[in-house]
Amino acid sequence: MLFHYHFWTPHVEETERFYTNNGFRIYQRIGKYQGDFQNFDPPLVWDDFREKDILFRIIEARKGCINVTFGYGKKSIFDHIGFWVNEKEQEFICQNAVNLNWNVDRGERRTFITTPYSFRIELQTNKDLVDSVTDNIKIGELRLEIMKKGLEGDLSILFGKPVNSIKSIIGETVTIREAVIKDFSSNPLVDPNGVRILN
Repeated sequence: MLFHYHFWTPHVEETERFYTNNGFRIYQRIGKYQGDFQNFDPPLVWDDFREKDILFRIIEARKGCINVTFGYGKKSIFDHIGFWVNEKEQEFICQNAVNLNWNVDRGERRTFITTPYSFRIELQTNKDLVDSVTDNIKIGELRLEIMKKGLEGDLSILFGKPVNSIKSIIGETVTIREAVIKDFSSNPLVDPNGVRILN
């Protein structure tokens, strides 16, 4: 199940505000301050640390079955999407990635697959990354802009079945153009990184 996306962004505070204004809760903030990575998690708010020169590595926002993360970057760059899988599915998908000659980076907590479409796919077996695994609030679909054809076919090979939650258009950049999020705002909204969110 598709549950996650990650951006690097110069609009860190604005991105947090957008998601919290739309019902997400901030689970954690990790940033580099005076040479060390430190936590600035809630109940801390931006007024508590805005004057400090913190380089945020990750801020994690959660709502229902959704986990959105972002960290500081000089410009808005879409990095990866994440899927929940069980361990058997993970093995199957990783083998398919190897067969496609895609790089597989297995970690203790998560596995990343590098696609030839200039973004990565995270495989996650831990369900403690969301507030609820049964909630109706979930990502129904992501519409990606990419620079070459073939994504949907390759995802079908990777997962061994069609991945209906990912659609693509060909364009000049690689990003998420639209996210269909069930039980979001009734009006389409655009986050600070250009993701148009539809209910």
